[in-house]
Amino acid sequence: MRIGLDMMGGDYAPAEAVKGVKLFLSKASDAHLMLIGDEQALTPLLTEAALDQSRYTVVHSSQVIGMNEHPTKALKEKPHSSISIGFHLLQNKKIDAFISAGNTGAMMVGAIYSIKVIEGIQRPTISTILPREDGSTGLLLDVGINADCKPENLVQFAILGSLYAKYIQGVDNPKIGLLNLGEEEGKGNLLAQATYPLLKENPLVNFVGNVEGRDVFKNTADVIVCEGFTGNVVLKLAESFHDIAVRRNIKDEYLDRFDFEQYGGTPVLGVSEPVIIGHGISGERAFSNMIVLAEQMIRTKLLEKIRESFVVTPEA
Repeated sequence: MRIGLDMMGGDYAPAEAVKGVKLFLSKASDAHLMLIGDEQALTPLLTEAALDQSRYTVVHSSQVIGMNEHPTKALKEKPHSSISIGFHLLQNKKIDAFISAGNTGAMMVGAIYSIKVIEGIQRPTISTILPREDGSTGLLLDVGINADCKPENLVQFAILGSLYAKYIQGVDNPKIGLLNLGEEEGKGNLLAQATYPLLKENPLVNFVGNVEGRDVFKNTADVIVCEGFTGNVVLKLAESFHDIAVRRNIKDEYLDRFDFEQYGGTPVLGVSEPVIIGHGISGERAFSNMIVLAEQMIRTKLLEKIRESFVVTPEA
């Protein structure tokens, strides 16, 4: 199992990325890490960390894509950047997964145009973990890359989310909810009204109906689907809970679970290889948890399960 990690992506890279690697390597794992970054910057940090050299390989990259650079332009003009090299390795089967906390747009463009979207999937999606009051976790998607959607997109997000919840979160027969402004069928905007019957009729999902905002952090549904505009608003609102608690010095076990570092990053669901995008302000715990997530995706063969669910049946 070879997992590629962009060591130059993120506000605190490469120092926090190296700390994250050290934290991950302190646990039992058979994964070999391919650390992609500026060898001159990485060598003293890796030497200081005193890591087991048999468990990682450094892949030199001479360029870095900045957080504010235009994704497509940067990938084209910086072929020796850590993100470009990561996707080249993934495309050529030199690594089994790729992780970066760098430029999100470049990660999305790289994923869609280098390793491609799985056949049958209209649009890839990203999700976020929802900490629930009973101690379990839910899943919300899309949370930002698909601001405008068609009903068919939301149905596909529901299938992708259901598979993720089952194989990564260990939820048997995940309950799927549609985020809406009322519980009754027929409520909501045109998108929600058109999506409801499609989810209700789809045999691949266990649809339980509409979910209101007050139910997002309850055990009403294991996977909640919406278009990316609403999902991103919910995500940023949820992240603010932890920030407020920290600023006001509030110690609360439940609010602590809103710290994004606990979950690392988010996989791009729908592309043909495991790609994980981290928060730009990722620290060591987030980097370590992203590697753990990549390991889970590979071990559970999640991508194979997704391909099986989206097999395109030839027309008679």
